[in-house]
Amino acid sequence: MRRSILVVAAHPDDEVLGCGATMARHVASGDNVRVLILGQGIASRKGVPAGKTTRLIAKLREEGRKANAVLGVKEVLFRDLPDNTFDSVPLLRVVREIEAVVERFKPDTVYTHHSGDLNVDHRIAAEAVVTACRPLAGCPVREILAFEVPSSTEWRFAKGKGFEPTVFLEASRFLEAKVRAMAAYQSEALPFPHPRSGKYLRSLAAVRGGQSGLAAAEAFILIRRLDP
Repeated sequence: MRRSILVVAAHPDDEVLGCGATMARHVASGDNVRVLILGQGIASRKGVPAGKTTRLIAKLREEGRKANAVLGVKEVLFRDLPDNTFDSVPLLRVVREIEAVVERFKPDTVYTHHSGDLNVDHRIAAEAVVTACRPLAGCPVREILAFEVPSSTEWRFAKGKGFEPTVFLEASRFLEAKVRAMAAYQSEALPFPHPRSGKYLRSLAAVRGGQSGLAAAEAFILIRRLDP
């Protein structure tokens, strides 16, 4: 059966870093995969001239479209929440953005951020997804999974907030597509040892594979699954 998959990310590139191989895997299985990116990205970065913000956001979004095309994803939705300041807007606004997309596309599975990430936008996106997908009558979402984002998830050195995966999806067939997709994010990709490098992504996939008896894997935390 063809499934409807929604990936909700805070910033452009989070979706590739978090579940790029899994997205490509879903596409290869014939599933409908759509991506919702909530925030502008890049605008709060140190050294970004205020007068060039609009142009840089447009460039980043074009990179996002190219990156997702590498994975086979045809539809990427961009919203305009302020970069790295999701906590400055009402949570309800974030929830409503997600609710509208859920109502439109009726996904059965949603992938999103880990609630313990260093980045505040990631944490708020995670909370908003769980709120928007609460199991009310008629809600199409049967499963919510949280992914890890290299350069955020592993950098929050806070006891009790670590990423402890419970679901592992085989990624070896689609790992190089993930690496190529990340390379398409020219504004975001960085050389090793930065976590947004191809070498790091391959290494992380090997570690997650080793944890689960697979050649390579992407890891997730199961937030909720409904089996009617």
